[in-house]
Amino acid sequence: MTSGQIHGAMVGEVAYAASKAALAGVTATVAAELLELGLVLNTINPGPVNTGYMDPETTDRSLDDLDEYISSTPFGRVGAPADPAELIGWLATSAGSWVVGQVLTSDGGFSLR
Repeated sequence: MTSGQIHGAMVGEVAYAASKAALAGVTATVAAELLELGLVLNTINPGPVNTGYMDPETTDRSLDDLDEYISSTPFGRVGAPADPAELIGWLATSAGSWVVGQVLTSDGGFSLR
């Protein structure tokens, strides 16, 4: 899993952005090496997915502008863990087995705004 550094800045998140960008950057190289072992690798950019960091009881950040932010997203919501899981599940089937070494964005159109 990576994040959308290629789609814009992540102010205040330099270490996070660097680590996720590194994953996206090495995807093709590592995929090529693993393919020789019969393993398939892809990287997913799920966009904003609420894994608890947007919930008042578990967040470590201000949620003052959260409603405004969510209303600005293409579908009026952020992702749920099930959203990228659907793509990952498909990639694990024979139907998705031809997809190799890609960084796939599955963000509900978030990166298009």
